[in-house]
Amino acid sequence: MKLSWQIVRFVLKETFSIAYGNYSHRDALIVSLKKHNCVGYGECTAIDYYHVNLDDFVADLQRVQSKIESQNAIHPKEFYAFLLQLNLPSFLRSALDCAYWDLYGKLESQSFLELNSISLNQLPESSITISVDAIDNQIKKIQQSEWAKFKVKCNHFDPDAILKLLQLDNEIALDSNGSFNQENCLWLQQNELISKFTYLEQPMKTGSENYSVLKANGFANWMADEDCQDILALPLLRQYYQSINIKLVKCGGLTPALEMIQHARTLGFKIMMGCMTESTVGISAGAVLAPLCDYADLDGANLISNDIAKGNHIVNGKLHFSEKPGLGIELI
Repeated sequence: MKLSWQIVRFVLKETFSIAYGNYSHRDALIVSLKKHNCVGYGECTAIDYYHVNLDDFVADLQRVQSKIESQNAIHPKEFYAFLLQLNLPSFLRSALDCAYWDLYGKLESQSFLELNSISLNQLPESSITISVDAIDNQIKKIQQSEWAKFKVKCNHFDPDAILKLLQLDNEIALDSNGSFNQENCLWLQQNELISKFTYLEQPMKTGSENYSVLKANGFANWMADEDCQDILALPLLRQYYQSINIKLVKCGGLTPALEMIQHARTLGFKIMMGCMTESTVGISAGAVLAPLCDYADLDGANLISNDIAKGNHIVNGKLHFSEKPGLGIELI
């Protein structure tokens, strides 16, 4: 097996504004695994608020390259057990795990969906992100969009803006990226009107000292993002959050995400398959787990102007699956 990689800069179609800052581009590491003329691809994005440095990841890959290349074509779950022994950050482990699933499927001439007996009977639509802006500008973007579901970003608590959003007929979720405080959240979860929001994502900065005031059975459908990094967090969040956002790079890839979805179901969580701002390489991986989830937020490739791949993709919120094996990824 041959391992290679490249760093790519993705230019955003418009400035992406969230509570953590304003972004005009995203840098990503594209990982490739090749065997018998088949190539699998994985991706991880440089995210400053997750302290991700792609140069560090390149050094990690150089350190473990010979170990990875010496691996035989084993089942992806066995390959993931091997990856855990390499002590890699979750973002990089995810890129390698996804690349291997893509490669394995191509070697076996089967899609990820076929390999895991995943049906497309229950398929959520993806939301599109509305960046931080004046509320009237955000509403204008919603009204002009052909998408049906929206995730509206905010960077502070503004009850007037929230009430304006609630007057719309669209399906809207609210994502404050940790910019609310406990008093704000108490107001939200005690207000019956708030139940109109599909979910309210990561309301406060991470930590139980903040989310201890949340109630999973209140009017607000609280969704944990940064508070939910992996499967170990689930029992701790159960009484505070009704929903969780699973992102492959947070939990370490498709293999742990499958296990996390199964465990979250046993605990009664609603589940969203989320993404970073990434290309069709990353979105193709996240999309294959969307049929197992209640919500999808897989708009990442729709936000960039220089996509590098074809595969599973999103058109106005609807998921379209490639008929190719593996994750269906082809570089263009």
